[in-house]
Amino acid sequence: MLNVITLVLLAVGGLNWGLVGALNFDLVAAIFGDMSVLSRLVYVVVGLSAVHQLMGLGGMLKTQNA
Repeated sequence: MLNVITLVLLAVGGLNWGLVGALNFDLVAAIFGDMSVLSRLVYVVVGLSAVHQLMGLGGMLKTQNA
């Protein structure tokens, strides 16, 4: 279940970065305020989700090479 949650958060984060790059529009900042406590919390949670997924990817790669 944690993998599903972190993947969804990464997808949301990726879409947000796509909006920032293409339209100069930060959806998280628009919803929660520019660098408010809530928006910073969203950014931290998305970053932690990336770390979680990268750790799982590293374990998967080790298993494939064994």
